[in-house]
Amino acid sequence: MKKTAVVVIILGLLTICSCHRKPAQEGDFKVSDVHNPATASGMSKKEAEKLPVITFDVTNYDFGNVIQGEKLSYSFKFKNTGKSNLIIYSSEATCGCTTSTPPKAPIRPGESGEITVTFDSKSQKGKVTKRILVAANTYPTENILTITANVSTPK
Repeated sequence: MKKTAVVVIILGLLTICSCHRKPAQEGDFKVSDVHNPATASGMSKKEAEKLPVITFDVTNYDFGNVIQGEKLSYSFKFKNTGKSNLIIYSSEATCGCTTSTPPKAPIRPGESGEITVTFDSKSQKGKVTKRILVAANTYPTENILTITANVSTPK
């Protein structure tokens, strides 16, 4: 009985303590930033104008000729040219030889960011094209980045 009472008291204290979280700071994303632009086709023009817009400097990058086994990286630079915070949910490559690292924090209107893509050519050969699918709170929700390389075997 005493153990049960102790557990109940501890759970009660944890519940009370968890209710005193630090309030959101200026610049943190707000609930209004998280919306589903996949349904934007039903939005009014005024509502659609409030969405973030991800504008990449380039969406295709060619590493050129590389030797099999090289690991290469490129950072796709972008800017939020929209009117609300940009949140990148994920960036996923089409295969395991390519990884990407998007920013974790929201990007405010007018600010810039980058998605770093790393390509491991160890199991590749010949002309290679890899796509990275970037999902964000934009309309459309998905943007595609592409890397290419011509991989040759070491001599």
